[in-house]
Amino acid sequence: MQRILVTGCAGFIGSHVCEKLLKQGCQVIGVDNFDDFYPKEVKLSSLQSLLSDSKFSFLEFDIANKEEFKRIESKIDVVIHLAAKAGVLPSLNNPQAYINTNIIGTNNILNFMLDQKISKLLFASSSSVYGNNKTIPFSEEHFVNQPISPYAFTKRSCELMNYNYHHLYNLDIINLRFFTVYGPRQRPDLAIHKFFNLISENKAIQMYGDGSTARDYTFVDDTVSGILGALEYINTHENVYEIVNLGNNTPVKLSDLIAKIYEVSGKVSNVEVQAMKPGDVDITFADISKATKLFNYNPKTSLDEGLAKFKVWHEQSKSEA
Repeated sequence: MQRILVTGCAGFIGSHVCEKLLKQGCQVIGVDNFDDFYPKEVKLSSLQSLLSDSKFSFLEFDIANKEEFKRIESKIDVVIHLAAKAGVLPSLNNPQAYINTNIIGTNNILNFMLDQKISKLLFASSSSVYGNNKTIPFSEEHFVNQPISPYAFTKRSCELMNYNYHHLYNLDIINLRFFTVYGPRQRPDLAIHKFFNLISENKAIQMYGDGSTARDYTFVDDTVSGILGALEYINTHENVYEIVNLGNNTPVKLSDLIAKIYEVSGKVSNVEVQAMKPGDVDITFADISKATKLFNYNPKTSLDEGLAKFKVWHEQSKSEA
């Protein structure tokens, strides 16, 4: 039975990853600090189903505090490091918090791995590292040292730090660049969840800019399949350091996304146009050929199908609230 440490286990992606790992028979040690970026109750509801599994154990602590890692008593085989201070726009107002959690926290993870002789790490990076790259689709080979938000520079910094630990200490590391993940349990601050909330409250959707900005929306099940593919790869290979995109390879314009959400919701469109916000990129578009080659990654969920699944979950969560 493989023993896997998952940081950010109560978060959107983390809770889905833990569910899949437990179904595969893994022992999962989950860590989360219930960051107040969104209500703790949201994460607690995600955590409840995990706690009912005897193969799952949970520790509440902040990865930015290196002393807390002493509480992990289980022998660990692999670390899946998903915990992070999230959000591009909020990072503009408080860069230090992002440095503390994302950079210092990741450094604490790496040093914990050295102390415990753990050699394998999957790290959650982000498409935000590409900034306003003019070459599309975004390839892992592209120059990415011009981030346009503190969130983005912390993620890029971690990729570089991870390479340093790979080079110096022979750690096997895969940096997975996620592209706008959505689906059941999505963070309430992210566009799709926020838009469904506004529609359910009969409020207008605020569209920033002219609607031409585009995102490579990736359904959470597809992202999780990529993470599990990366896990299988790192378990069966040595001397690994990779950066891999996990996207959908299909960018959607903001105006088209909003139209589809109104269509799925069966409501009349009600949109207010606002000015673009600083730190936001024009487009994200993943070249996923490397993930396909290494992990047999094959995202299967169309936007229409994903939005329909999200609507079902959203209505159910509203009725249970």
